Amino acid sequence: MPASPQSDTATPDTALRNPIGTHPTIGKGLVTGALASAVELGCETMQIFVGNPRGWAPSAGKPEEDARFRAATAELGMRVFIHSPYLVNLGSPTPKTYENSVRTVAHNLSRAAQLGAEGVVVHTGSFVDGTGDPQRFKDAMRQVREGLLPILEAIEGEDAPWLLLEPTAGQGRSLCAGVEDLTGYLQALDHHPKAGICLDTCHVFAAGAPLDEVGGASATLDRIVEIGGPDRLRLIHANDSLDVRGAFKDRHAPIGQGHIGTGAFTELLAHPATEGVPFILETPGSRDLDNPDIPLLKSLRESGHRASD
Repeated sequence: MPASPQSDTATPDTALRNPIGTHPTIGKGLVTGALASAVELGCETMQIFVGNPRGWAPSAGKPEEDARFRAATAELGMRVFIHSPYLVNLGSPTPKTYENSVRTVAHNLSRAAQLGAEGVVVHTGSFVDGTGDPQRFKDAMRQVREGLLPILEAIEGEDAPWLLLEPTAGQGRSLCAGVEDLTGYLQALDHHPKAGICLDTCHVFAAGAPLDEVGGASATLDRIVEIGGPDRLRLIHANDSLDVRGAFKDRHAPIGQGHIGTGAFTELLAHPATEGVPFILETPGSRDLDNPDIPLLKSLRESGHRASD
């Protein structure tokens, strides 16, 4: 496996501070498909699915391939994250969906440990209720607690993968939309030390975070630290937004081609709270070899690093 390439301007120090990558498809397999694609794209970090992202059937993996993937990513210094299937919703009023969600999160964390991944991203979910009954929200948060706390308690060791909570864009009946809702969600999980945060820039912008203002991204990160503590932010999904702030729409745009703009990403990359935090793109075309988003983020990373020196 060849060494992971870097941009002409990147230095080992800046890459270590904020590795940048995307979510390649598995294709031909973990090593010959996903990892090979990540290397070709110049990724320093990567996110993958370990099964059908739109299905419940668990994939057991192949021990030999898992070992090769784990060894290759360790050799490259490629930091790996897993995204849970889109169907997962711990707040669902449908018992089967809830049961499948709990089982799937636990399975994905097990696969993360097998693959040497740092964490599993889980959407914080919704309570799927059109009646406006406040009890439905309370019931859903109780489900989150009862479903996730036993899974978190089963995580052992400092090097074990994190459960990374990703707030939604506020569409539907969200249990955790944007930064402020993290307060109640983390309280429901007793601020468990393995409950981390995945910040999706498009999501929090759609939910109202002022990332399009000078200083808005820094203020957003400051608030995350106030709510969760200094080490809970573990991953950033770097996405611009096709829609304006507060639109409650989850529509990603290439970096600098949406309503967030590049300034926010420069702030995010330079902020003390993102020290060591990877940035993973989920923008349209970010898996394509000629896509400019990875080089652009690397350039913004360099700019922020020089400005802070």
